[in-house]
Amino acid sequence: MEEYLEDYGFHFNGKLFNFAVSMMTDRNGNSLKPWDKDKCKEFLRVNGINLKNDYGHDAAYVLNMARADYWGSSIIDEPHLALFVRDYLGDKDGNPTKAFDHFFIDCMASGTPIFWDEML
Repeated sequence: MEEYLEDYGFHFNGKLFNFAVSMMTDRNGNSLKPWDKDKCKEFLRVNGINLKNDYGHDAAYVLNMARADYWGSSIIDEPHLALFVRDYLGDKDGNPTKAFDHFFIDCMASGTPIFWDEML
């Protein structure tokens, strides 16, 4: 983990992003077909969102997490999905590692191991 953090900080690189989204399911328990970083960037652009606080694959993680956990419930359309990502990553009283922290704590709480050497 120390080597990962030295290289990427408390942010998602491509491998950790792929690992994280591979475990996502929607609110009905169905596997989520994740959107990659490029699709997420295009989605945000089309919806008028230009992020100032996006590092690595953080925005792609947050967008997929919101699709898995909130889509069809508290997030009812694509413009609001894009706004959620903007608000989540731009939270003024949050911290810039919020996405990574959320994922890491979920893994610890569920007992899901992260094999850090495979994420490098």
